[in-house]
Amino acid sequence: MATYNLRRGGDASYTLESAMATGRYLLHAAVALCALALCAGGIDASGAGCRKHVARITEYGGVGDGKTLNTEAFAKAVADLSRHAGDGGAALVVPRGKWLTGPFNLTSHFTLFLDEGAEILASQDMKHWPLIAPLPSYGRGRDEPGPRYSNFIAGSNLTDVIITGKNGTVNGQGQVWWDKYHAKELKYTRGYLLELLYSDSIIISNVTFVDSPSWNLHPTYCTNVTISGVTILAPVHSPNTDGIDPDSSSHVKIEDCYIVSGDDCIAVKSGWDQYGIKFNMPSQHIVIKRLTCVSPTSAMIALGSEMSGGIRDVRAEDNTAINTESAVRVKSGVGRGGFVKDIFVRGLSLHTMKWVFWMTGNYGQHPDNSSNPSALPEVTGINYRDVFAENVTMAGRMEGIPNDPYTGICISNVTAQLAPNAKKLQWNCTDVKGVTSDVSPKPCQELGAEGKPCAFPEEELVIGPPELPKCSY
Repeated sequence: MATYNLRRGGDASYTLESAMATGRYLLHAAVALCALALCAGGIDASGAGCRKHVARITEYGGVGDGKTLNTEAFAKAVADLSRHAGDGGAALVVPRGKWLTGPFNLTSHFTLFLDEGAEILASQDMKHWPLIAPLPSYGRGRDEPGPRYSNFIAGSNLTDVIITGKNGTVNGQGQVWWDKYHAKELKYTRGYLLELLYSDSIIISNVTFVDSPSWNLHPTYCTNVTISGVTILAPVHSPNTDGIDPDSSSHVKIEDCYIVSGDDCIAVKSGWDQYGIKFNMPSQHIVIKRLTCVSPTSAMIALGSEMSGGIRDVRAEDNTAINTESAVRVKSGVGRGGFVKDIFVRGLSLHTMKWVFWMTGNYGQHPDNSSNPSALPEVTGINYRDVFAENVTMAGRMEGIPNDPYTGICISNVTAQLAPNAKKLQWNCTDVKGVTSDVSPKPCQELGAEGKPCAFPEEELVIGPPELPKCSY
């Protein structure tokens, strides 16, 4: 395994191996038991959620030597297995080996099963990545105007899709894309490792995603999405390698995941400026549990900055960040419109942080290089409670928008232990309003009123099946 240097300034330095070991130790014991159950093998494939029809990629001419291009084999396999959608569904098994391929699509009532030692390699030849239309809620590619490169694994208007296995790997081989991005040699926006559009009943579990060209998992305009027991890895200075980005999606559950990223480990989004306002599809009813994140230059969980369709009812609980810039960050700006509200966070364990709390109201990137100054976001009802942080540079940087303050902020039961190089000013607050209770270091005056313990919904959000399918093909 490659060693990624996670040093940031005077912060602690980790190799990827040591960060992974630390993060996995912090996950609940139940996660390990779950992973063992998924990987055990010998499970009857006739159980709930298991497919009636099963085929291997080799049956369609696939060659797992890491050199042979298998794009045609994957396309043939998915097309053939789609015939069984109405007859118990189908699973495509990718066995041990290195399976080089260009982008390919999935189908409904379908399982992509990566066996132990299986690695799907994305082609590094850009001629294998066709151009596709930009998302309607973005209006253009995120990196560059106009269309964008296709996503590596994709699908649209699907239902009942599972991506799972015995911890096989999807490898985006992103270095060539990162190099061209840094050199400003790309005319179009990089594709994402996995993007599903307008789809329902999605499960992604027990798979590792590495070195995406850009964002890793991007469920967009989707409902009922479960992402469980997934590992996502990228060098910590790779550009825009967000881990999981639910975008204008509803009823999303992210649990027991481990992410090392060059950007936000999780970023909840809902479209960009006027295009997101017009599309008007919020991200809502999202649960994030037992995440472990390493991201020295970004957030464990970001809300925005593309939030023009609105973000509401996000519940983050029992999450851990190691050597990460900030915990749960709100990102917005003039021109975004939309809203971020009813956000509930509790049970954070934070180790080596630049900021514990960070809100931003000055994000300036716009799709048409201009924005509507009247399109102001509404940010309200942001609740944080039960937070422990150590080796902290600064407790809070809370920046709303002049004449559009962020309101209804509640922070309670927080202990932030300072780093040796900590800032003398621990809180910097402008254009925010809220209350705090039992917070150390003492918060800024704008958040100084003594409040009660912050809210967290007692009623559980039910998302996805009560348990993941246990199928071995």
